[in-house]
Amino acid sequence: MPTDQRQPAFVLVRPQMGENIGAAARAMLNFGLDRMRVVAPRDGWPNSRAVAMASGAGRLLDEAQVFEDTDAAIADASLVLATTARPRGMTKPVYSPEHAMQMTAERIAAGEKVAVLFGPERAGLENEDIARANGIITVPVNPAFPSLNLAQCVLLTGYEWQRATAKIVAETVEMAGSDWANSAEIAALTNHYEDRLETAGFFFPDTKAPVMKRNLRNLWSRMPLTRSDVQTLHGIMRQMVRWKERDG
Repeated sequence: MPTDQRQPAFVLVRPQMGENIGAAARAMLNFGLDRMRVVAPRDGWPNSRAVAMASGAGRLLDEAQVFEDTDAAIADASLVLATTARPRGMTKPVYSPEHAMQMTAERIAAGEKVAVLFGPERAGLENEDIARANGIITVPVNPAFPSLNLAQCVLLTGYEWQRATAKIVAETVEMAGSDWANSAEIAALTNHYEDRLETAGFFFPDTKAPVMKRNLRNLWSRMPLTRSDVQTLHGIMRQMVRWKERDG
């Protein structure tokens, strides 16, 4: 069964290859979308090639609604958006995928239903389909090669839907079994290096020693060190001292 999440319907208009329908299903499920509608698929329905390509997203194909024409597929939608890369000589608002999905999220939150049209692989949506849409979504691609595969277009639109409706963490750090070093541990590391460098005569001449030590402390404080990093750096210095003492 489809999820309870309110979301747009992605409408594949006259898709030509089962593999692309299956790939589109995978792209949709990547971003939690499971309302697929298929209009007049060229090779009939169900399609074994679509099932093979969908892999783990096969349930989207099982639950997909199939329509004979575009009008029937969008009948319940109050906002219809058509994806196309080519100007069609129609006066319509043209949205980036990002803005289109932000608007879609707002309209769905207000209780409306939204349908997004994706055209067949060879030439995209026909003018008659685009004329039914309230606006156009155009991906900012290389103008010398604007053609996108059906599944690619679905993927990009789905990604922007995810960005518009879910909290996206911009950066994370995998700690790999260690915690961040605290100030006391960093201070102990700093003292260890200062002591050994002092013995080695690094802080020379004496007049520059305070600035050199301050710069060294600043260096350690700027580095995001884990406890494992601190232990490694302690071990490096100890081994260097042992090697020097043996060599001496």
